[in-house]
Amino acid sequence: MRRAFPPLGSPLQLLLLACLFALAGYAGVRLLSDDWLGVTLWFVGAAVLHDLVFLPLYAAVDRAVTGVLGTAGRRTWTMYVRVPAAFSGLLLLVWFPLISGRVADGYESATGLSADGFLARWLLITAVLFGGSALLLVLRLRRETKQRPPADH
Repeated sequence: MRRAFPPLGSPLQLLLLACLFALAGYAGVRLLSDDWLGVTLWFVGAAVLHDLVFLPLYAAVDRAVTGVLGTAGRRTWTMYVRVPAAFSGLLLLVWFPLISGRVADGYESATGLSADGFLARWLLITAVLFGGSALLLVLRLRRETKQRPPADH
């Protein structure tokens, strides 16, 4: 008779999950050891800012793009705008201090790198993302027109 595993997963999965919880707990304790109030305020502020400002903002932009493409009869093109915009936005979010030029005084001495040029690089990466997406769309449209049977007149 075969013994059934509990619905939580195999013993290896449970062991890995316990190890990950221990690691997350250790990281949390280390993170909160110095300035727990500042870290807590930062997390709560980030969550509130995201949920009350950014989520409605990018949902409205997505709805506008979907609506414009939908009225043009090109609703299937939406993902060709969403994906590069999401990656570009994520890069902007992660590198915002460097892109905006708001860098701490000790950045260059701490990293050995110049803080110049991040805006230009981000714009270049964004252009490449949208250009690659447009190229994929053109290739898809070209393939669809080749596969389409000729219309009878």
